Amino acid sequence: MNWRDLLYFSKGERRALALLLCLITISWILLLWTNTKRMPIEAQTDAHRTESRQAPGERRIITGKNTSEGGKNFIRKESGPHPNKTKNTLKDKSPTLTGNNSYPTGKKRKGYTPYPRTEKYAPGTLVELNTADTTILKKVPGIGSTFARRIMKYRELLGGFYDVSQLAEVYGIDEERYQALAPWFIADTLHVRRLEVNALPAAALRKHPYLDYRQAKAIEQLRKQKSKLSGWENLQLIEEFTDTDKKRLTPYLSFK
Repeated sequence: MNWRDLLYFSKGERRALALLLCLITISWILLLWTNTKRMPIEAQTDAHRTESRQAPGERRIITGKNTSEGGKNFIRKESGPHPNKTKNTLKDKSPTLTGNNSYPTGKKRKGYTPYPRTEKYAPGTLVELNTADTTILKKVPGIGSTFARRIMKYRELLGGFYDVSQLAEVYGIDEERYQALAPWFIADTLHVRRLEVNALPAAALRKHPYLDYRQAKAIEQLRKQKSKLSGWENLQLIEEFTDTDKKRLTPYLSFK
């Protein structure tokens, strides 16, 4: 076979090769033109990224405008320390948000009704602890809805407060809070509800905060032996009751 036969192409093959070469040439031209056009755009993008990058000494402050200006947010950047360090940089801009908040509090929501603030009593006012409801209790400085409910619940379990110092036994009232609340209260012992020791079963007696299961069962057993308990002299015969228990329980137990 002659080598010239290998390079021989028919008329149709020559046309196909010519068309392929034309397509390759056009593709290269388009590729070069596209790269030339893209270079200025990339240069502008890099410059924009450089400008928008936050400098090390820059502070980012998100400040909300007043509602009269449309209620929109704007972001302000400041480089370096503020020239007047003793003044608030956000002064006279209300409302102002910093940190992670990104919405203006000055913009009012539709249908939102602000919760009315409870008016507090003036200093020197005294509140009777055994008759006050939650509305009255919440008017005492330092007492909100949660503590008002807790005081009412503990008062119901006790049968009433015989001394203001028992406020310190309410859940969540520590020594500091008790010292702040105590001057606002008085306790009328006429409203204390007593437990009928000779009539109530052990299950009812043990519900009182000052009586545990052992003491309630001991009262029930002693009552069965003596048929009726006459007073604390009977309860002091059993080891479940101490002098401290007597002091705490005396206002709440009735031996009629």
